[in-house]
Amino acid sequence: MSKVVVDAMAMQRALTRITYEIIERNKGVENVVILGIKTRGVYLAQRIANRLQQLENVVVPVGELDVTAYRDDISAEDRAKELSAGVISAESGFTIENKKVVLVDDVLYTGRTIRAAMSAVMDLGRPKSISLAVLVDRGHRELPIRADFVGKNIPSAQSERIKVSVSEIDGHDDVEIVHKSDRK
Repeated sequence: MSKVVVDAMAMQRALTRITYEIIERNKGVENVVILGIKTRGVYLAQRIANRLQQLENVVVPVGELDVTAYRDDISAEDRAKELSAGVISAESGFTIENKKVVLVDDVLYTGRTIRAAMSAVMDLGRPKSISLAVLVDRGHRELPIRADFVGKNIPSAQSERIKVSVSEIDGHDDVEIVHKSDRK
């Protein structure tokens, strides 16, 4: 059994709020770059960048960050294969050197994906700062990581899963709580 806890309109409002907070925290968008963590974080990052452009009339660079090679829950052999595949894809001329990097992900849970993302970012260069924007913070952290920008706090049981759907992949926008025993 699943339950929709954030509908499309609430998701849009949350992303707009995050966008305003990014502008406020950074005193504008100068030197801001956005890195979406694959997969759904990439689409959320693009939406935030589009909204930043509407509000500030500035194109903010957006990159896709693949953290698979940096995860601590895959074997060393698989990690070596992934490292050769590349980490970031973005338009040419994209750099994070001395930039204010905003990492974007769909759900913050244990913190392990974000730890991996920070390692990947540091391998790309030395940013001025790194902040984290997440659509959903569900708690249950295993590492001392917290989001700077949160769309929605959704406390959940460990026996539950948060499922974020984005129209670009799933055909609709929403956030559901799914009981793990009900997973497909």
